[in-house]
Amino acid sequence: MELIQVSQICKALSDPNRLQIVQMLTQGEKCGCDLLEKLQIGQPTLSHHMKILGDCCLVSARKEAKWSYYSLNCDQWTAFRDYIESIRCTCAPDEKGGCCCT
Repeated sequence: MELIQVSQICKALSDPNRLQIVQMLTQGEKCGCDLLEKLQIGQPTLSHHMKILGDCCLVSARKEAKWSYYSLNCDQWTAFRDYIESIRCTCAPDEKGGCCCT
């Protein structure tokens, strides 16, 4: 995963509403109407959040009649998780000889 993608994902996840949307989508595909009801926000605000999540490929959308249905893009989430898990803290000794990471 490229650093620009990681940066976009971190920005997208920096909003509490978007984190709540992601949490809801972990339970499976949801209709926009269900997200609106749970979040108690307006349609334009939901569209804004979904655009941000979609632009960094965290969420996929499909249309059915007048409603949009959203789900997590598991490939992108797996790539992001793998990147985050690759980050390791290498402890340097502090002035007392202990690890600065503790």
